[in-house]
Amino acid sequence: MPDTAAAPPLLTTETQHFPNGVVLVRCHGRLVAGVQDVLSNTVRQLIPTNQRIILDLSGLQHTDSMGLGALVRLYVTAKSSGSSLELMHLSKQIRHLLGITHLFDVFTVIGENGVKLM
Repeated sequence: MPDTAAAPPLLTTETQHFPNGVVLVRCHGRLVAGVQDVLSNTVRQLIPTNQRIILDLSGLQHTDSMGLGALVRLYVTAKSSGSSLELMHLSKQIRHLLGITHLFDVFTVIGENGVKLM
């Protein structure tokens, strides 16, 4: 008999709001082709009313080029709206992708090198 239980979503997000227009978006799962809109839709709704959006990527198990492209598009959208998009808790795989694409020079990675969360 086939299993009728729904498969868990590939990507989920949860948000936590802080004072002064700061919001933390925790990502869980896989940021890959076909599900990158989950993150994009969440963050795009936050951009108009929040000056600083922090993506906590500690719960990401994997990302691909489409996921990386979604991060770049969100960065550009936030910047053009006067907001900042920052990353924290990068996995080895995401660090590698940002390194080979030279995107470490674009994104602010917080929680490292003395940069504080709040």
